Amino acid sequence: MGRRLPAILAALVTAAGVITAVPAESAELHFDLDRADIPSLQQRMASGRLTAVGLTSAYLARIRELDPKVNAVLALDPGALAQAAASDVRHRTGRARGPLDGIPVLVKDNVDTGDQQTTAGSRALRSRPAADATLITRLRDAGAVLLGKANLSEWANFRAAKPTSGWSGVGGQTNNPYVLDHNPCGSSAGSAAGVAASLAQVAIGSETDGSIVCPAGMTATVGHKPSLGLVSRTGVVPISAEQDTAGPIARNVVDVALTLSVLQGRDPADPATQRYPSTQPTDYAKLLHPGALRGTRIGQWRLPVLGPETDAVVSQVERTLTLAGATVVEVPPPYQDRLAELEFPALLTEFHRDIDAYLATRPTGPRTLADLIAYNRADPLERTCFAGQELFEQALAAPGPDDPGYRAMRAELTDLARRSLDETLARYDLDAIASPTNPPAWKTDCAKGDNDVIPSSTPAAVAGYPAVTVPAGFVGPLPVGISFMGGQWTDGRMLALAADYERAAPVRVAPRFLAGLPG
Repeated sequence: MGRRLPAILAALVTAAGVITAVPAESAELHFDLDRADIPSLQQRMASGRLTAVGLTSAYLARIRELDPKVNAVLALDPGALAQAAASDVRHRTGRARGPLDGIPVLVKDNVDTGDQQTTAGSRALRSRPAADATLITRLRDAGAVLLGKANLSEWANFRAAKPTSGWSGVGGQTNNPYVLDHNPCGSSAGSAAGVAASLAQVAIGSETDGSIVCPAGMTATVGHKPSLGLVSRTGVVPISAEQDTAGPIARNVVDVALTLSVLQGRDPADPATQRYPSTQPTDYAKLLHPGALRGTRIGQWRLPVLGPETDAVVSQVERTLTLAGATVVEVPPPYQDRLAELEFPALLTEFHRDIDAYLATRPTGPRTLADLIAYNRADPLERTCFAGQELFEQALAAPGPDDPGYRAMRAELTDLARRSLDETLARYDLDAIASPTNPPAWKTDCAKGDNDVIPSSTPAAVAGYPAVTVPAGFVGPLPVGISFMGGQWTDGRMLALAADYERAAPVRVAPRFLAGLPG
């Protein structure tokens, strides 16, 4: 795959073999791309003031200019401009497919795309999958322009005991666009950093525990970790079928809501998607009414372990919520120590089971976890940032999925995670629980690895409940997010609360790509 972006941008080759140059004049937009949302872009397209080719070209031009600093884009789709041209034809002939038609989207490179390599960041997996992931089919059917693949933490940060988030053997290190020598957090690092830098309108990330919400929080973007089963995982490189999900990242809540509306849906190949109720909304953007916070009760989970500067942002969040008409109650969700004790050993068993099943779907390449371990030992380029693959080795030796000890552990883990949220919501009569998503980003250091004691994502991740993070404030130039968590299938409600918070506290500012912290 490699990073040949300037050459690819100079001449994009369509699937039909036609070379299409990037139209320079189309990249000059007469509005602030960073602040534009999908509804305003579609209004411009409908009036003829903007084309999908022009919008796609503008994003390609920004990638050419800015991605050498951020390193968020792993590989571009050579058919992106052809996709945009087809969207323009649909718009001109009254056949637009909906709000995402003509909208450029980056996809985390653990999501299968049949026309591009899907590597999960690993040099061992440099090949094309058999077909598109289900969520990619839904994006294509909606008319979205797939710009290409976003870099990620290799194997979604489930290889080494002390990894460095945002680094992969295929793509190198993704940087935080706010302060470039600081970390973007989580495995969806390229997705969040790419959106924050306005290299795409929307990006797709995935999460097992924290890998959508943490990078979104650290890059002042909006990230939604859906309820488990709302979005198909078919064709997404797994860690655990009990916790994995994919979801959208954008610069505002409405774009996330519109994208989720396209992504969600039942998939016969993913049994988890058969469980969500038929009453689930189909258009989440229609739920984003002003005043959604008024009269609500919000539980505030402060997490002072994230440090006094983050806690000061949480205090400002409380003031904002109160001014917006919410009653704020401090809450301590129970069972957190036990969740931390049980989660990792359960994931080891599930990763071995699920990665072997996924590898069996690939036409070529490694077939088992043991093959991956052997490959990493033989390829020195897989050890240029950190050498370890302790999690792989522990997963290989972990009890099987039929082991009674594992089954009891997973049952207790899921039960306690759900109870930690359900009991807290019921005891305090809450509409949602709000908690800091992240501390300010740490400095990226391959030798030290991540400094990621970030417990707020765990209850919703393990329970399979929704979480939405929105920008809450800054510590110096580094963003901090606030997450809204609720009960099962309350995705629409969490998005509505997050959108109202976004209206009450429009704190996000575009990144300045600082080389380091001032002073």
